Amino acid sequence: MARNPGSQTALRDRNVKRVIEALRAERACTQAELARCTGLSTATVSNIVHSMVDRGLATTSPTTSSGRRARLVRLDGRGAIQVGIDIGRRHVRVVLASLGFEVIAERSVALPRGHRAEEGVGAAANLLSALLEENAVDPGCVLGVGVGIPGPIDRRSGTVVGGAILPEWVGLDVVRAFDARLPFPVYIDNDANLGALAEVTWGAHTSAANLVFLKMASGIGCGLVVNGAPFHGNIGIAGEIGHAAISDTGPLCRCGNRGCLETVASTSMMIDALGGAESAPITVEDIVRHALDGDTATLRVLDDAGFAVGRALAIVVNLINPEVVVIGGPLAVLGEILLGPIRRGLLRYAVPLAGETTTLAVSSLGERAEALGAVALVARQSGMSFA
Repeated sequence: MARNPGSQTALRDRNVKRVIEALRAERACTQAELARCTGLSTATVSNIVHSMVDRGLATTSPTTSSGRRARLVRLDGRGAIQVGIDIGRRHVRVVLASLGFEVIAERSVALPRGHRAEEGVGAAANLLSALLEENAVDPGCVLGVGVGIPGPIDRRSGTVVGGAILPEWVGLDVVRAFDARLPFPVYIDNDANLGALAEVTWGAHTSAANLVFLKMASGIGCGLVVNGAPFHGNIGIAGEIGHAAISDTGPLCRCGNRGCLETVASTSMMIDALGGAESAPITVEDIVRHALDGDTATLRVLDDAGFAVGRALAIVVNLINPEVVVIGGPLAVLGEILLGPIRRGLLRYAVPLAGETTTLAVSSLGERAEALGAVALVARQSGMSFA
């Protein structure tokens, strides 16, 4: 049941979140410091800290501050758990994290290519159950579960729409599907959006107010943080850069249009382009290995793909003028091999000042980015009643 936003319970929950956010940022604070940085009264902070300690959400220890005795407050690791789930084309990853964004456990398992939605949801639910049991986490401590899906989601209905990497999931109400398997609140978003949220929560860009996260994988997605908040657009499908037209006469895309960015820069395209010279089908791992070994054909394919990505990113940079563009996905480990051609395309087509003042970087979060972003989604969305 939704709370009255003006109720005492809702006000207390907002105050609790302010205290938690301060402790996340500072790791440990005295109660007086918490009062100063949150703007709450010392009595309010004292009551909140007392409640958090009683519920196993925080611990206190004696310290001194300005020569006086004080209590140092830290978030506790197990009193409240946030779960992040990343569903990919061929994997599911589950992360358990504390209120203080410390990873308690994580694991991924493989999924068959073209898996049905029921398989993916079931695998995620089973993996989550196993992690909770193995780590002795009381299910009652789970605040919520964030889920990332590799495809656009209509926020009006919560359904996966056409153009997703997982066509078997199109039309699925993701929240309802997970609600049928999990006794926890469920929150969903596109995986690229969660990648962007992870970068400003866990990554090297927590101070960025305007950030673009571009995921290069079997599909290409783009997550946006604008003025410090995730940006979804009118119905939730902002950032579908993978279907930006690069050529009107290019290859037919799975979305039905021609010449989309995905048809020239996705890892699926790279595998098709490079597979003819191999006795066995190549993998993304092969592409990375060959690129690092200096293979000419692989480097040319990456160069063409990167330049096309940079050209598409130039449009985004011109529109929202971000501080940073972060490249994620399995190719991010290539570093400058990938960033070089992307930077050339960006600088060639962006407004010069916008391109020159935009930092281009690879994600430091690796394969965990989307699942960590799903954890951050729970932190933003879950309610915590302390009434």
